[in-house]
Amino acid sequence: MRAIQNTAFGNPVETLSLVDLLEPTAPGPDEVLIAMEYAPINGNDLAVIANRFVYSTALPSVVGNEGVGRILQVGSNVSNVKVGDRVLPPLYALTWRERLTIPASGLFALPADVDPQQLAMLRINPVTAVLLLGRFVDLKEGDWIVQNAANSGIGRTVIALARKRGLRTVNFVRRPELVKELEEAGADVVLVDEPGAVDKARAAVGQGNVRLAIDGLSGSAAARLIDVLSQNGTLVSYAFTSGELVTPVKVLDLHLRGIVMRGIYIDLPEYQPYIADAIEKSAELMARAELDLPVAAVYPLAEYQKAVAHAIKGGKVLLDLCSSS
Repeated sequence: MRAIQNTAFGNPVETLSLVDLLEPTAPGPDEVLIAMEYAPINGNDLAVIANRFVYSTALPSVVGNEGVGRILQVGSNVSNVKVGDRVLPPLYALTWRERLTIPASGLFALPADVDPQQLAMLRINPVTAVLLLGRFVDLKEGDWIVQNAANSGIGRTVIALARKRGLRTVNFVRRPELVKELEEAGADVVLVDEPGAVDKARAAVGQGNVRLAIDGLSGSAAARLIDVLSQNGTLVSYAFTSGELVTPVKVLDLHLRGIVMRGIYIDLPEYQPYIADAIEKSAELMARAELDLPVAAVYPLAEYQKAVAHAIKGGKVLLDLCSSS
């Protein structure tokens, strides 16, 4: 069985290897054997490989935090899924391999008519978006949300969910060519994050209530979101892709404006009761063609180095785990 294995903590282009491993064991009574189909290369995958993430692996180790596959065999006690069902392995299942055996608990069949490449990206970003809109602020129809990194998987899911719920969105992006694309996806206001963007956002909102800010960049970009928030608004941080580990906050924003700052990491125990529902809601959006996450490229396992290099430069890259090449 082929798999991508990390041999040292460092540059993923240099430390990963394509290896042949023993076939996974046959499933026990409460387990299933899965044939993996696709897995995305996420920022947290690259961070795990470099040992810069909260989750770590012993070396050498297969890597991969997310993906989708079909069930090949089920154990004698398994009744929640069946052979042929397409399922999402749990977070940090080490998915960059052709097959794996995992516990059946918590698995459920995904919609059969959704592109598996889309489903491969379902477990982290869309789930985070559902939790962002549901666990921090009691949002009402007509409320506004402001977010940066709006073209990300999380950002696009936020737009789709907001549109469905009658919420309105202000979306900051870093490239002008994304403005029309996100507007066509249902975003209300899309602005290039440049000088003057905060004033444009405030003007677009007018007397509207901006109750939630969603931050995937951190640092100065997050501070600009705070400037758009209304009285008693809440900012929730889910990533720091800018590389800035500190977000400057004006004390008067806390004292006089009642601004609240929170963070989210979906693997914390407090979020686990809501994960399955978040997956189902996101899959429903995909099934109704209300959410379509862009894919920059798909690479076979044998071209893993090209795939990783592409992902580092930017764009969502998938590994084709079932390709014979």
